Amino acid sequence: MSDTLPSLNRKIGRAKDLRSVVSTMKAMAAASIGQFEKATRALDDYYRAVQLGLSVCLRSSPGVGRGLPISEPKAKPGTELTGAVVFGSDQGLVGRFNEVIAEYAIQALSALPGRKKIWVVGERAQDYFSSAALPLAGLFTLPLSVNLIAPLVGQILLEILGDGEPGTGRDQEGESRQRRLGVDQLYLFYNNSRSGALHEPVSQRLLPLDETWRHSMAQIPWPTKKLPEVLGSTTTTVQALIREYLFVSIFRACAESLASENASRLAAMERAERNIDQLREDLQKTFFRLRQNKIDEELFDVISGVEALIGTKQ
Repeated sequence: MSDTLPSLNRKIGRAKDLRSVVSTMKAMAAASIGQFEKATRALDDYYRAVQLGLSVCLRSSPGVGRGLPISEPKAKPGTELTGAVVFGSDQGLVGRFNEVIAEYAIQALSALPGRKKIWVVGERAQDYFSSAALPLAGLFTLPLSVNLIAPLVGQILLEILGDGEPGTGRDQEGESRQRRLGVDQLYLFYNNSRSGALHEPVSQRLLPLDETWRHSMAQIPWPTKKLPEVLGSTTTTVQALIREYLFVSIFRACAESLASENASRLAAMERAERNIDQLREDLQKTFFRLRQNKIDEELFDVISGVEALIGTKQ
């Protein structure tokens, strides 16, 4: 059925309203990118400070931290239980953001031996893991602002590490932390945009804090020629720094994922704006052409009527 002038006029009005909504969402995404990118840059400095602190402690006391339950896997090789925290999105209009990180995590986890246990942040990403037959241990709601990331990180640590303090080796009931932890190694999967792309999937092996991790931390060079001293108990200091290391690692992954999500949504809204503008332009051209045809038909009818009247008078 061909369009009429009233129907075309309604379509043009709807396109205009949709353009207004898309512009609003674009502005919100642009504003959100700023706060999350600023948080990420601030976290880089803090993360570096925590690494330097661990480097000093592990360099002065190489054996410190070896007895912690989160330091070494307990299962036999090939039978480990691997945990993963995957950051997706709760909202749509982000292109292939969730699909990309889910495919990357599934591929990486499939290459690892043993069983898998997955926690997903953002309900949009969980459907991809259900179809891959990977067990979901839990779902977290994604925060909408920087101030809400810290409570989320606390929930994740509480869910995975138990009720006690990370690094103490005992929870509130006195049980071994390794039994409460339930995983032998833990990975973070998230998107970031540091390479210049809208979103690029990356991963980080967070646990265990094994000999390889301790060696890499101890090799971080101190920025000055004079190495500082650790005052008090080195073990207590390392435990406090490990708590901060776990916290800031998850916090930074969440902030980078949120910045990438909003960058992807901004790009999607820009594409939508261009498509809507093109649609409006096409609709307006069709409207003007149809209106001109109607005017021409009416003029032809008037001319034909005039000519008929002149013919009858002659």
